[in-house]
Amino acid sequence: MTPEALADIHAACFPAKPWSAAELSDMLAQSGMVCEAEARGFALARVTLDEAELLTIAISPEMQGHGLGHALLSRLISRLTARTVARVFLEVATDNIAARSLYARLGFAEVGRRRGYYQRLGQPAADALVLALNLGD
Repeated sequence: MTPEALADIHAACFPAKPWSAAELSDMLAQSGMVCEAEARGFALARVTLDEAELLTIAISPEMQGHGLGHALLSRLISRLTARTVARVFLEVATDNIAARSLYARLGFAEVGRRRGYYQRLGQPAADALVLALNLGD
């Protein structure tokens, strides 16, 4: 997928802080980036040594709830495992129930919390849960 297509999907999912095509292009060019993408969604992670961070997962709103996020993230995890990544981290807003459910189904567990991490216009800030998945256990 092109950075422009990725940016369109990201903007549909995160209208308050969408990543531009230029930002995505720059990220994808960096060493250690792993992207799993389909026409209506993508998951992007950064690998450093034996750990990875899920930077974002974005699924077109019309496809949310149909298993595409699970499929993309499962394939991304398989690719990370093949790269000998031992642990994957991510952050998710405490009130993002759908994402938290997806991560729990894949085996992610809470390892920390960042208070007031997600600032929201006209709303109270939301805490971020730091989740981790151990691979290869």
